Amino acid sequence: MLNALLLMKQELAVVAIIFILLILKLGKDRSNVTFLNIVNTLLLLNVVAGFFWNSEGVLFNEMFRTNPLMILEKNILSLGTLIISMQSYSWLKTHKHVPEFYILLLSTLLGMFFMISGGNLLMFYLGLELSTIPLAAVANFDLTKRQSSEAAMKLIISSAFSSGLLLFGMSMLYGTTGTLIFSQLPAALNGSDLQIFAFVLLMAGFAFKISVVPFHLWTADVYEGAPVAVTSYLSVISKGAVLFVFVSVLYTVFKPLAGAWYNMLFLLSLLTIIIGNLFALRQDNFKRFLAFSSIAQVGFILIGISGSSQLGSTSVIYFVLIYIFSNLAAFGVVILVSAITGKESISDYKGFYKTNPVLAWILTIALFSLAGVPPTAGFFGKFFLLMAGAAKANWMLITIAALNMVISFYYYLRVVKAIFMDKNEQPIERVAMPLMPRLALYVCIIGIIATGLVSYVYDYIHSLTAPF
Repeated sequence: MLNALLLMKQELAVVAIIFILLILKLGKDRSNVTFLNIVNTLLLLNVVAGFFWNSEGVLFNEMFRTNPLMILEKNILSLGTLIISMQSYSWLKTHKHVPEFYILLLSTLLGMFFMISGGNLLMFYLGLELSTIPLAAVANFDLTKRQSSEAAMKLIISSAFSSGLLLFGMSMLYGTTGTLIFSQLPAALNGSDLQIFAFVLLMAGFAFKISVVPFHLWTADVYEGAPVAVTSYLSVISKGAVLFVFVSVLYTVFKPLAGAWYNMLFLLSLLTIIIGNLFALRQDNFKRFLAFSSIAQVGFILIGISGSSQLGSTSVIYFVLIYIFSNLAAFGVVILVSAITGKESISDYKGFYKTNPVLAWILTIALFSLAGVPPTAGFFGKFFLLMAGAAKANWMLITIAALNMVISFYYYLRVVKAIFMDKNEQPIERVAMPLMPRLALYVCIIGIIATGLVSYVYDYIHSLTAPF
């Protein structure tokens, strides 16, 4: 029993936090500020506890499994959730439904943990649904805005469609192999036409979740309509969790079909990078801009995955960590400005440096990292992804990706130009930074610099990934 509790320690910790929040909700009324302080303290303890008393093993006939790499992935997601919670302080302190927001958000995090530790396609699917359905409710948390309701509706419809594809693919895979257990599937795969078709359906389901072109059409509308804090959670935590599972499934379960899925990744990565970049060039709304930026970033991740190597697995996890710091730094500034001024357009940020120099520099460093400008961590992250992709010696793929990095420099620097050089007769007024959001932004900036310059981070991740 003790061993089982230790193996599921991170999941049980999240369940405990949810129950504590339910008890606090049912108890006497507390101010939002007090409640937020309690929640952030619990989330901080959860992050710290994630690094101690860990063990490795399987439970429930391989339905649940854990190892040091999965523990690290869960810790990354827990850290990102804490940062988002701290950044959302200014928005949530005036909201009427703070306990409900956190209960729904932590339910999605619990689903992601089960999804990562799933050793069976059914457990993976249950975790995926638990991480998606509450997220649609949270996307509708700006209850007075019609756009928020529209975002939730689009998210739930697109998620239902992708889940249907996943289930259809899983059913055909079970019909041809007789098992859904990850450790048994590779030996049962023979590359038949039906198995390839089942894999295509599974790939399409994953592609919906991580916004791969042409399954990306929901992304920008949902990002724009949802509250900024929820958009940042969708962008980094939800997408990061699915990417962790995607890499694991491709490199282990579908290893016998590597020749087939390499061709799919080659085409999807090119489409995703090119279309993500082209649409990002046209955006003025900051959330839509970051939505198409995130689509382009996924294209680079697919290139790293296509390398089919330990370097590919390491570079993806390393890049997701960098992406969490970089994207949350950018979203953290947008959350603050949106909560106080309601402004979310890039054109509103003209002359932003004159009134908010600290926030302007934080946003600039985040954009430089997303663009891959050295010495920020984003440069090293993209470098390792391209190096992993180059393992297949497909120089056309690497060349097109490198040219698209140049395109991305333009639209990221366009925002920097607006912040520092463009004139605005009515710039955004000085935005106060409460302690919680300020600490979260500083953590993100330190992460952007440290993860790129401190080689131990990459080396540690590499030590946990298995050779392919």
